[in-house]
Amino acid sequence: MTAMIALVVLGPSGLKLAEILKGVLPDAEVHGLEGRVKDADVFFSDTGAHLRALFAQSRPIVGVMASGILIRSLAPELSDKKTEPPVVAVADDGSVAVPLLGGHHGANELARLIAGALGGQAAVTTAGDVAFGLALDNPPPGWRVANPTAAKKITARLLAGDPVALVVDAGNADWITETDAVFVEDAPASVIVTDCAVAKPGKNLVLHPPVLALGVGCERGATAEELIGLAEQTLADAGLSAASVALVASLDLKADEAAVHALAAHLSVSARFFPAEELEWQTPRLANPSDVVFAEVGCHGVCEGAALAAVGRQGALVAEKQKSKRATCAIACSPEIIDPESVGAARGRLTVVGIGPGSAEWRTPEVTAVLRQASDIVGYGLYLDLIEDLTAGKNLHSSDLGKEEDRARKALDLAALGRDVALVSSGDAGIYALATLAFELLDRENRPEWNRLEVSVAPGISALQAAAARIGAPLGHDFCAISLSDLLTPIEDIERRLRAAAAGDFVVALYNPVSKRRKKQLAMARDILLTARPEATPVILARNLGRDGETVDVITLGDLTVDMVDMLTLVMIGSSQTRVIKGSPPRVYTPRGYDPKKEVSE
Repeated sequence: MTAMIALVVLGPSGLKLAEILKGVLPDAEVHGLEGRVKDADVFFSDTGAHLRALFAQSRPIVGVMASGILIRSLAPELSDKKTEPPVVAVADDGSVAVPLLGGHHGANELARLIAGALGGQAAVTTAGDVAFGLALDNPPPGWRVANPTAAKKITARLLAGDPVALVVDAGNADWITETDAVFVEDAPASVIVTDCAVAKPGKNLVLHPPVLALGVGCERGATAEELIGLAEQTLADAGLSAASVALVASLDLKADEAAVHALAAHLSVSARFFPAEELEWQTPRLANPSDVVFAEVGCHGVCEGAALAAVGRQGALVAEKQKSKRATCAIACSPEIIDPESVGAARGRLTVVGIGPGSAEWRTPEVTAVLRQASDIVGYGLYLDLIEDLTAGKNLHSSDLGKEEDRARKALDLAALGRDVALVSSGDAGIYALATLAFELLDRENRPEWNRLEVSVAPGISALQAAAARIGAPLGHDFCAISLSDLLTPIEDIERRLRAAAAGDFVVALYNPVSKRRKKQLAMARDILLTARPEATPVILARNLGRDGETVDVITLGDLTVDMVDMLTLVMIGSSQTRVIKGSPPRVYTPRGYDPKKEVSE
């Protein structure tokens, strides 16, 4: 299961169980019924419609509810059991976990995991699992079933006591042999464990273990089509099955090569990378060492060296280097199952995320998914506290306020080690935040190990958006944001921008309005804006948005003083057209249509 598990709860008792399960399930988020559940990652109002939508998305579903609710809700969606996601019903007291659908797609395993965590029972009813503890169509991670329809027939033979043979030509099959299933040496039907391509399996069930390492090299900018074509041809010429490829391996200089990652995606495996010195250790084992390659990249063979490094000392080349115009490929085989996570290093990934003002409901699903997936999370201590629900089991790296560049460097260095890193900003990561700093460091320092990283940004709700939403719609017409911090921007530039905003009659959001040692900029901003708009212009003071102690006040520009504001306050100053609707609370909006004849509301 690779999709995030949806823990669907309908009430407070279900929420308690779901919180326990979030700690033991690798990827899970809580979906709660509005009005019944106070805290959840996702809320819904129509249980049946929400369950059907999750099912249509192939999301694994764990419903803390009666089985009947799940059955009645999902019945209209049932069509092909080969494609259905796991669906497990969990009793409200945690006593029973029932795999209802997708038993051999992970539901049986999921039910056992849930039962173990809650001290209950897994009500598994799948015949093979019950009789032998064996699901031939649900092998361990990395294994592939060549002909899934044969699994049911082979299981039926085993249940009937008819003879079935087990032939292991590659890797090992402990997950089969260490069950209660009985196999013989010779039988009309067999379970065949092989890394070879089998064109006509007949009555046999063919399982492909992950024992092959596909080593590749390519020129800069080689096309994915060329590399994929070469890999498929190399496999075919060797009589090997792509289903037994455990990983694609290469030199770390190729970690940012799109063709390598396209090949890995094509084969649905990981791409792993090795430094040149580690590939150079393989030189005595290479079939085609090259001094030219050594002079260029520091090792005598890329594709053969990478394949051999991936399979270890006990492995061997089974297909020597093959070449196309701009790419090379070789294949090595391991006598044991290959765990890609223990081989080489992944391409490092850095995602700069904006967690919004801090509350979970203002955190985007994309950001939540990034934080759940990350191996390392870097951020200011307060921000890490705000996402504590997502950081269990993660490597946390915190630093003090003012150490932004240190945090960005730390995140880039960690990603360069092959880790999946999230660098946390409050609000939106691209608005006066760390995304700009990360890209600035990449551009300024031009370090090869950083340049090979996959770097992206996951946006969040900015402070100006949150403040506007809390008070009404003050951003209904043109607006701008100006930081009053002169740490990086000369005060003369700040003053020039304030005068331009005043002349343009923009709604103005002031970031970093004051600090312990910096007070005069806010007074300067007020005085400049007063030259172009009335004293009665509405001003919104939004403090601690989305967190404990939140306050949102509306005053006038003429009444604004520095002592009303601290470092946690966003100051939003209306345009000449911004209006206040009196009430408790008051509402502020800026009309979409601009009418210079209208005056600001008193």
